[in-house]
Amino acid sequence: MNKIKVATVWLDGCSGCHMSLLDIDERILELAKHIEIVYSPIVDAKKLPEAGVDLGIIEGAIANEEDKHKAEMMRAKCKFLIALGDCAVTGNVPSMRNPFGIPAIFKRAYHENATVQQQDPKIGVPALLETTTPVHEVVKVDLYVPGCPPPADAIFFVLSELIAGRVPDPSKVTRFGA
Repeated sequence: MNKIKVATVWLDGCSGCHMSLLDIDERILELAKHIEIVYSPIVDAKKLPEAGVDLGIIEGAIANEEDKHKAEMMRAKCKFLIALGDCAVTGNVPSMRNPFGIPAIFKRAYHENATVQQQDPKIGVPALLETTTPVHEVVKVDLYVPGCPPPADAIFFVLSELIAGRVPDPSKVTRFGA
């Protein structure tokens, strides 16, 4: 039996959705019979395969150029793409910066709140986008799984349904802010 190849990525957010995935606990062994995680921050596989990824899972909002690139890369290489969690689905907490603008954010974070070396970060930091957006504003999303984070039971349900060849209805098991 061929395993479903799964890739996950963590964009701008808290990693709570990946923690919920791990909270599946021993049920992850049942999923492991059917899936192979080929790329993820929670496994050693750190290079997304060029092709053949069946399922992509994006956690987090798109706040900078690197997030945008990762979302586009996932969409290009994954047959089915899930926006996992409220940040990926709506922008949630990361998008709270949107009304203020980048100059005001940098001033507050790196000048007013810094006691030494007050400066805007420029080296090794991806350029912020003007606004933080949900994933679907940058790439096509096939399934939205809300929750902050979605409960482990909801993630297990969604993955089990997809493994069985069915497109799940996440509203049966989770909701925004759940």
